[in-house]
Amino acid sequence: MAKLYFRYGAMNSAKTLNLLAVAHNYKSQGKKIFLIKPSFDTRFGLDLISSRAGIEAKADLLLNEDSHIDYELLNDVSCILVDEIHFIKAFQIEELRKITIELNIPVICYGLRADFRSNLFEGSKRLLELADTIEEIKTTCHFCNKKAIMNMRHINGKATATGPSLLLGSEDKYYSACFSCYLEQLNNAGESWEL
Repeated sequence: MAKLYFRYGAMNSAKTLNLLAVAHNYKSQGKKIFLIKPSFDTRFGLDLISSRAGIEAKADLLLNEDSHIDYELLNDVSCILVDEIHFIKAFQIEELRKITIELNIPVICYGLRADFRSNLFEGSKRLLELADTIEEIKTTCHFCNKKAIMNMRHINGKATATGPSLLLGSEDKYYSACFSCYLEQLNNAGESWEL
């Protein structure tokens, strides 16, 4: 049976760049890959999976909140790669799990673990529950040299703990931060983190 992988990291940890490198490796061996991304993520174009390093690929399937994955699209596929998995619904994670079992196709998912308040995203939570392999893609804190584990939302460089959980952005809205710098930045902004 093929495996379901969750490769997560804080903002700016090169998750999409890693996905595109894996896609390149499969293609260079003459293997067919299938790229999936949520339709919600339109930052770089509706159907583009794009890294900030300038590398991109066209998605084969866009998932919205109600989308199901059609098995007929997966003929001769060697690997499924999913970007921004945190935007995917729990039932879609379950479909990906079934694909690894019923079609014996490995599925590698990339995304965030938690939002800017440290709450798990729906898709990430279900993936943590179902994945065979969970791997962290590490990056350093924007403010110091410790490992970043938090996604700090900011407005013009000032930390905030308010606003909707789902808000598209990259460096313009989020910094990766270690926990101590995350708390310090919120405190400096007159806000607090609550359990």
